[in-house]
Amino acid sequence: MMKQAAIFLFCFALAAITACDSHPDTAVEDTSEAGVPVTITSISTGPMTENIELNATSSFQLKTYIKANTTGYLQAVNVYIGEYISKGQEIFVIKTKEAEALGNTINALDSSFRFTGLLHIKSPGSGYVSTLTYKKGDYVQDGEQLAVISDKNSFAFLLDIPYELKSYLNSNKNIVIKLPDGTRLNGYVASSMPSVDPVAQTQSIVIKVNTDQQIPEGLIAKAVLVKEAKENTISLPKEAVLTNETQTSFWIMKLTDSVTAVRVPVKKGLENGSMVEILSPAFSVNDKILLTGNYGLSDTAKVSVK
Repeated sequence: MMKQAAIFLFCFALAAITACDSHPDTAVEDTSEAGVPVTITSISTGPMTENIELNATSSFQLKTYIKANTTGYLQAVNVYIGEYISKGQEIFVIKTKEAEALGNTINALDSSFRFTGLLHIKSPGSGYVSTLTYKKGDYVQDGEQLAVISDKNSFAFLLDIPYELKSYLNSNKNIVIKLPDGTRLNGYVASSMPSVDPVAQTQSIVIKVNTDQQIPEGLIAKAVLVKEAKENTISLPKEAVLTNETQTSFWIMKLTDSVTAVRVPVKKGLENGSMVEILSPAFSVNDKILLTGNYGLSDTAKVSVK
């Protein structure tokens, strides 16, 4: 009996040990919430301007119309469309119809007479040939238009400005013109047209530019007008400033510690292409503001800074 009891106790102890080993330690669950990936920025200080960009179209204000001064045939056309010509340069030669009809009859009768019947037409000014109506050998009537010369010195940009914005011209005597290819030209207000468009209620402003670059007529550029300028501002990138659907309230997400961001309402001032002035509250250069990953976060959010 004692032997059987000892065997029984041994088997019981072995079973208990086996049962304990068959239940591994329960793993500790990671209950920590993963933060939203974000990047951060800080405030910038310095001068800032808010600009208005309006369309301005290149134009030659003065054009010279070259006309035939007799009836006859074009013996020579010495220019081509787009060519720059100087004042006094010969552009056409016309042979009168009488000379064409008589040929060398008069010269044969009197060789000293030297009758040619050729009339030379010269350019009255410098500019670009924008239109050619006839070619060599064509018959033209007296007074017919042969060409149009666009006066180089009359080149300007016409800025169509809404009349309610005209007051900004008082502080924008010098204006930057931005061409579609990225070129920036310095210009100045030369004059204004004495009328407004009856439908659009815009007034044309003549802006002269200082450039030797050949710019085609009809090119639509952007005239940059300074709306307001400040010397000392605190600003943030536009991506950092959030707003509601009606754009009536604005806020940023600011880090309070390494993993927590809170919503801070702000009042904004000037804006330009990439920055927004922050009027209130006051921020320091050490404040960390969410730049990306900030959209759609709750008032207090857990984040992970990249």
